[in-house]
Amino acid sequence: MTFPQDPQDPNHQDHQDNDMHDEDEIIQDDEIDEVLEGDDAEGDVAMDSDDDHEMGEGDEEILLHNDSIAYFDAHKDSVFAIAQHPIYPQLIATGGSEGEADDAPGKGYVIDTSAAVSRPVLPPSYQSDPSAGQQQNTELTPIFEIDGHTDSINAIAFTLPKGDFLASAGMDGRLRVYAVGTGHNQFQFKFVAESQETEEINWLLPCPSADFPNTLALGASDGSVWVFTIDPTDAASPIQIVQSYFLHTGPCTAGAWSPDGNLLATVSEDASMHVFDVWGVAAAKNLITDNGQTVVSLTEADQRFAVEGGLYSVAISPSGNFVAAGGAGGNIKIVGLPRLSEQPQQTKPTASRPAPAIRGPAGRRMPAPSQRSSAAAGTEPSAQAGAILASLAVQGDSIETLAFSPLPQTLLAAGSVDGSIAVYDTSRSFAVRKHIRGAHDGEAIVKVDFVKSATSQPGTHGWLLTSCGLDGVVRRWDLRGATASQQTVQGGTAVSGLMKEWRGHSGGEGGGVLGFVQGETGERVVTAGDDGVVLVFEA
Repeated sequence: MTFPQDPQDPNHQDHQDNDMHDEDEIIQDDEIDEVLEGDDAEGDVAMDSDDDHEMGEGDEEILLHNDSIAYFDAHKDSVFAIAQHPIYPQLIATGGSEGEADDAPGKGYVIDTSAAVSRPVLPPSYQSDPSAGQQQNTELTPIFEIDGHTDSINAIAFTLPKGDFLASAGMDGRLRVYAVGTGHNQFQFKFVAESQETEEINWLLPCPSADFPNTLALGASDGSVWVFTIDPTDAASPIQIVQSYFLHTGPCTAGAWSPDGNLLATVSEDASMHVFDVWGVAAAKNLITDNGQTVVSLTEADQRFAVEGGLYSVAISPSGNFVAAGGAGGNIKIVGLPRLSEQPQQTKPTASRPAPAIRGPAGRRMPAPSQRSSAAAGTEPSAQAGAILASLAVQGDSIETLAFSPLPQTLLAAGSVDGSIAVYDTSRSFAVRKHIRGAHDGEAIVKVDFVKSATSQPGTHGWLLTSCGLDGVVRRWDLRGATASQQTVQGGTAVSGLMKEWRGHSGGEGGGVLGFVQGETGERVVTAGDDGVVLVFEA
């Protein structure tokens, strides 16, 4: 149901490809290109990060380290959600709770991070006396407050492609929408409507298609999936239901749109994955399953797809050729998707060295991609819709986050509760390129995300990965491999790829980083902290 107005809302008025086999392909530990021990290896530290603390004999005092250039601390409890405007990246929305009490309402804010003052690069002379060049962090103030939720806001998003609307979703099941005005170099927000179709919302994602602007998908704790389009010109129903799906029998834990916005993949604690034909494009090509709603539907009834303990993350490749679903026990399932639109151009050259062989489920040795007459290395695989292309299980605990690199690179990164990051090369039958053990000091990885356009660092496009974890640290990795400038050495141990780390959150229980945004270029990273603080870091 939709409520076109909210008289109780204090913000009601304006404010500021390889052909793959049908058999599973199992990655073995001895076939991993590179294993990085990360923080577990004698406490490796990023090359441009100072020591976290200094300890003298008998001295138990810990000196806190803060790399941020600005902060926002108006939240009274954990910051669960964060979003960035697609046109104005300085505009950040956050959502959380107003306190630790069970009946504490949800609360959100919008801040303008352009007020954060960049810090100049200091000459080497300052290194002997860091305090000499130390600058005070910029305290940010809200330009808008998000109210009206009776429980925590745990998802928030700006619509695409232009960020015309801001939507907050809560554990109270409410979806609240605000119009975003950007005239006269000022931002204004106006409440549009509220919808409540379920008891608790788990995630919220904007549709990337310009053909279907201002469209949002959400997944709920009752397993339902909803797609809404926002049209404020319809006074009677400004939040319009496009689709509703009820195929999951357990909580819907994650969702992902295909790059063209035609398909929506969702996963659940019941270990099922469904890829919905939201706009009927697949149906028009007779590419849907018998249920008439999906192009792919897989459950634990298929033993090759079964993941005991459920699925918790999902991502669709940039080409749209396949979907990756991550779940309990470190399991990742790669499943083919139908081709609904023209494939993106891929210009990555063929690798010069042969890829490691893959072993099938019975230990049968499979040919490397370069040995297969029907495929070429350096391109993403394609296969029949619903075909299980690979089963990956390198990490030891649940896969909480998945991310694909932008083309022409063909990488898939997975972050696990075991604190490791695994990086697979999708053009080489999902061979493991790196396995960074202890990437976040043994604490769970919350999010991994590739920098979309590293314009300030030539040659790194598609290779830079940012991660955050419950250790309270944000790290950036260069996945090209080890060079003299990319090695972190401490205690005689060399670890490749760790470019930079940012500290400032308290870390540990109640102090982890629960999310971040980094724009297209990754030049600024803004975090959502379990400690109730939002920090702005500069690369």
